Amino acid sequence: MVGYGIQSMLKDGHKHLSGLDEAVLKNIGAGRELSAITRTSLGPNGMNKMVINHLDKLFITNDAATIVNELDVQHPAAKLLVLAARAQQEEIGDGANLTISFAGELLEKAEELIRMGLHPSEIIIGYTKAINKTLEILDDLVEKGSENMDVRNKEEVVLRMKSAVASKQFGQEDVLCPLVADACIQVCPQNPANFNVDNVRVAKLVGGGLHNSSVVRGMVLKNDAVGSIKKVEKVKVAVFAGGVDTSATETKGTVLIHSAEQLENYAKTEEAKVEELIKSVADSGAKVIVSGAAVGDMALHFCERYKLMVLKVSSKFELRRFCRTTGAIALLKLSRPNVDELGYADSVSVEEIGGARVTVVKNEEGGNSVATVVLRGSTDSILDDLERAVDDGVNTYKVCM
Repeated sequence: MVGYGIQSMLKDGHKHLSGLDEAVLKNIGAGRELSAITRTSLGPNGMNKMVINHLDKLFITNDAATIVNELDVQHPAAKLLVLAARAQQEEIGDGANLTISFAGELLEKAEELIRMGLHPSEIIIGYTKAINKTLEILDDLVEKGSENMDVRNKEEVVLRMKSAVASKQFGQEDVLCPLVADACIQVCPQNPANFNVDNVRVAKLVGGGLHNSSVVRGMVLKNDAVGSIKKVEKVKVAVFAGGVDTSATETKGTVLIHSAEQLENYAKTEEAKVEELIKSVADSGAKVIVSGAAVGDMALHFCERYKLMVLKVSSKFELRRFCRTTGAIALLKLSRPNVDELGYADSVSVEEIGGARVTVVKNEEGGNSVATVVLRGSTDSILDDLERAVDDGVNTYKVCM
C-alpha cells in the first residue's frame, strides 16, 4: 500500500515530528535530560556515576566525556550535545561537563521563552548577542601578567594546573600536579608550541597508593623481557617491527627430503642463517632487540648466546613511542641495522612494582620526547579516574602555550 504525503517519501519505521510542541519541545526535552544526568558530576564536589557500556564494562567516574561516550546516546538532538562535549574534550581537554550543563540550561530557558510565544529564531538572535557580549567581558577578566608564563617553571605550571586536576581528583591535586608538571616540562620541546600531549604517557599499576606514584623519563612497558637478560645500561637499541623469528628468513616453497641426513642438513642451514642474522645485529653494536611481533625460540637462543636483551612490544602505537623515546628506526625484517637506524637508551631494566613486572626504558641524558607517569592505586577504577585527571593536567599545560 502506497502512503500519502511524507509517508510516501520516507522508508518504513520513520518518525516525523512537526510544529513547536512536537519537534522543538521534544528535542529540548532530550537535551535537558542529558544535561540533568551530567550536571550532578560537575565540579570538585560532583558525584560519580556508575555506567555499564554495551560491552558490559563498568565505569565509575565523574568525567562527563567518558559518561556521554559510554552511554550510547541515540536521540539525534541529544547526540548534538554529545558531539559538542567531544569537540570540547579534543580541543581543550577539559570542560565537557560545563558544555553539556550550560547547553541544557540554555535550552531550559529557551523552552520558557517558546511557551511565552517567542519564535525560536528570535531566541537565537538574543543568544548570539549574549555570546558577543560575553566575549567582550572575558577579555577584561584575564589576569594581568598571566600571558607571559614560563612553561618550564614548575611552580607556575602547578599553579595553573591545580584547578583542572582538582575538578577530577579533589584533595589529591597537591600530589598529582607536581608529577604531571615534571612529566610535561621534561618533554617540552625547544619551541613550546610544538608540545604533543601524546608524549606524556600513563602506566597504571594496581597496588600501593597515589603517594607511591612517580615520573620516569622514558617509557614503562607493562611486560617482562623475553630472555634471561633483565638489565643493561648505556646501550644501543635495534627495533624490528616484523618480529624476530625464523619465518623472516623463509620463502614459500616445497622441500623434498629423501634421507635423515638431508633433513639434518636442512635444519642446520636454517639454524646457521638465523645465527648469522642475530650475529650481524650484535656486531652492529646493539645490545637490545625490540620485536613488534613474535620472537622465535631459535632466534631467542642465539640472542642469549650473543648477550642480547629481547623485548616484545605487541602494540604498534607503543612501538612507535618506543622509537620516539630511543631515537631508533623500526626495520621491517630481521637484518643488520645501520648506525643511524639504532636507538640509544641510558638503561633498560625489568623491575617489579606492586607484584607486576614492568620494563623501564630510561633516557635521561640522550634527550627524549616521552615521559611516563607511573600511577599507583588500589583498584582499576581508581586508576582510570586518576588517568583522566592526569590527562586534564597535560591538556591544561598544552593550552598554556
